[in-house]
Amino acid sequence: MTLWPVFTGASEPHDRIRLLPSPPPWRTFDGGPVLDPPREEAAASPEQDHRARTYRPTESTVQLVNAALYLRRPLLVTGPPGSGKSSLPYAVARELSLGPVLRWNITSRTTLEDGLYSYDPLSRLYAASRAADGRPAGGGPGGPAPGEAVEDHLRLGPLGTALLPYEQPRVLLIDEIDKCDLDLPNDLLNILEGGWYEIPELVRAARSTPEAAVMIDGSDRRVPVRRGRVRCRAFPFVVLTSNGEREFPPAFLRRCVTLRFARPGQEQLEEIVRAHLGELDDNARRLLDRFLARAEAGELATDQLLNAIYLTGASGLDTASRDELAEHLMAYLGPENGGDEFL
Repeated sequence: MTLWPVFTGASEPHDRIRLLPSPPPWRTFDGGPVLDPPREEAAASPEQDHRARTYRPTESTVQLVNAALYLRRPLLVTGPPGSGKSSLPYAVARELSLGPVLRWNITSRTTLEDGLYSYDPLSRLYAASRAADGRPAGGGPGGPAPGEAVEDHLRLGPLGTALLPYEQPRVLLIDEIDKCDLDLPNDLLNILEGGWYEIPELVRAARSTPEAAVMIDGSDRRVPVRRGRVRCRAFPFVVLTSNGEREFPPAFLRRCVTLRFARPGQEQLEEIVRAHLGELDDNARRLLDRFLARAEAGELATDQLLNAIYLTGASGLDTASRDELAEHLMAYLGPENGGDEFL
């Protein structure tokens, strides 16, 4: 089998997703009914589109993205804040024309169910009590009264939507997975390994309603879910980001492709600045040199450099005032790094 690079990092959209070969036999999924691409869903915001167009991946990043796509495995991306971890899935989605990115932000209170679906039983109870046609709650031979059906009070989350049986993979960003509680990685592992999940509320209703039309994340579109079970067809491209604040179980790590972002060097920073702001002038080069020097002593993020170049270049200030403003904009990200003089 010849492995052609599907993701090239070239930024502009193309149709190389069609070159993606069949998955390994141990990562084959057969969910259905097959859904059309999400063309009618909300387009990326201007900020997201700019982030995708200006992203400049390294050669190793391109290789490991393709490895995750070919193996149908999640991509675990670790690195310091501001290194571009969350920009990667937007660049992949744009280049491969895979539709809007589904984003799941993780906190210490996040549960697996939050990512799969949400259900509001109280709103269903209220709707049933307000049924206009006088039928008893639960409906009669004609089925539930309007608003009484389970699916009217249920919406798939970003993870649940990504695992729908699309013909082409959806892109899912699970952001800051290291902030989760101890159980979520293993719970998530089971879902991503099997590529399917159940919605108990729909399973219980399957006897009277074998197929439910359920709203998906980020859209008012409804998709069919049969007997309360969802199984993917094209395994989604899943990017999990981590700032390295915790360790993950070995079972979780061995089922992910791991990509570690290093602090960008001068050449990569110059390329990033050009992508966002155009050619570097004297002010930009001076600030870039200062940024690199300061980065040796503490934690800085690339967007701090971009902010400093953009604002000082357009401020009309004298050199001393620009330097003072740049110092504040490029303050270290924590007092533990010695940067509390500007905080």
